[in-house]
Amino acid sequence: MICLVGFMGAGKSTALVELAAHGLHSVDADSLIEERAGRPIARIFEDDGEAAFRDLEREVVLGALADPSIDVLALGGGAVESEAIREALMVDGHTVVWLEISADAAWRRVRKSKRPLARDESAFRALFKARQSLYGSVADAILPGVARRIWDRAYGAVRGLEELPEGTRMFWAVSSGGEYPVYVGRELLGSALFGEGSAAMPGSGRSFCFTDEAVGPIYADRLGEVTATFTVPPGETAKSMAQFDESLREMARAGVTRSDRLIALGGGVVGDLGGFAAHSYQRGIPVVQVPTTLVAQVDSAYGGKTGVDLPEGKNYVGAFHLPSAVVSDVDTLATLPEPELTAGMAEVVKTALLAGGGLWEEVAALQPGEILARADLVFACARYKCAVVAADERDTGLRAQLNLGHTVGHAIESVTSYERYRHGEAIALGLLAALRLSGAESLREQVREWNLRHGLPVELDPSIDPGSVVEAVQFDKKKTSRGVGFVLLNEPGKPMIDRPVEDAAILASVEELLP
Repeated sequence: MICLVGFMGAGKSTALVELAAHGLHSVDADSLIEERAGRPIARIFEDDGEAAFRDLEREVVLGALADPSIDVLALGGGAVESEAIREALMVDGHTVVWLEISADAAWRRVRKSKRPLARDESAFRALFKARQSLYGSVADAILPGVARRIWDRAYGAVRGLEELPEGTRMFWAVSSGGEYPVYVGRELLGSALFGEGSAAMPGSGRSFCFTDEAVGPIYADRLGEVTATFTVPPGETAKSMAQFDESLREMARAGVTRSDRLIALGGGVVGDLGGFAAHSYQRGIPVVQVPTTLVAQVDSAYGGKTGVDLPEGKNYVGAFHLPSAVVSDVDTLATLPEPELTAGMAEVVKTALLAGGGLWEEVAALQPGEILARADLVFACARYKCAVVAADERDTGLRAQLNLGHTVGHAIESVTSYERYRHGEAIALGLLAALRLSGAESLREQVREWNLRHGLPVELDPSIDPGSVVEAVQFDKKKTSRGVGFVLLNEPGKPMIDRPVEDAAILASVEELLP
């Protein structure tokens, strides 16, 4: 049974109509309640009070969840407040879909309705905030509730969850340039996701694997039927124009066509380089991102940024090319060399700093190694990244916040020719510099201690000249005619973008990193 949950105005009634068109017996729990009571829900609230309504709702919904004749059940917005209902939703055979909507959009849609809990805006917004974590706790899939005819595109992905390993979760990433499913879970490599007809495998053509020499031997045989594999050296130095040219020529020699797809299997380098190759080859073919590093699973695999480095600067050449799907199998993290896993933690703490709230609280308390058992944190970080991209896909404003710590971090990578530090290690140092420039003294100290706890660097190699780092900052790819704008942050959840910073202040923040 597909179970629809979500706040008032999220589009559950519309979803029932769309799913009925797929030949499914679709039922609205509120209609069942009104039929049982012989009165409209608003009248039940008025005559008996909310507590009596919730008792009746619990009884009716539990009965409907156990009814094998129902294919789709839409629950009222507050049904998830019942622990008994939440437990019933979690049993095998139910796929719970959260139709997500913003508080602003929900209020606009229901403020003039007869809903008893939509009469006072401040109370409405407080209720909205209180229920978000409940929806998230039961959801197997998250779809944008007000997207037009979303079920025409997402039905196969939702239905396909039934064939995937237990605990797999999916959300639908949407931005101005397109949309795609994101899967996070365990044992996904080798699963039905890579089978014929899967929602994660776009088009009707063949699959070609794009990977590196370290990852390919471990996982390339778990991608279903693959016609050919293109392999690049591991590490940031592979993100070059020379390697890009060679990869395109290999694809041409292998006979890749526009109806085929590329599966980018690996970390951020493979994702960036493979995505750029997919964008450029014959003016664009689909790419499925299968990230195998922590950096890629929480950040770089999403949003469509692809490209290569130049000696003058990181990611100086590239294009936006959204993936057709992202498959993050967190089991691959267990085979990462420990330094690679450690480096990935920098993107985890960066995302948590930007998001603030509950995600920051969870990540701040995270202990070394715990991320291997926290698919939920990988899922949360990926959702945050995609939400920012949805608001600014082309990186003209809001998306710049994702550059927190990266301006100095990329400069450190550049002056060391991408060989001294892993990307995450450089970002860990860049975060400390950014927090110093923000004047966030206590938060900087907290992040410094967090870095030490997780094995990330807090001191710059003394052989590196801080002045050369400041010079490299001037080649940041986000530089405009006004100069380099920094992302600063005084407290978690409140980033400030495009802030000018004097060279002297940048130099001082880098010098402070020296031992």
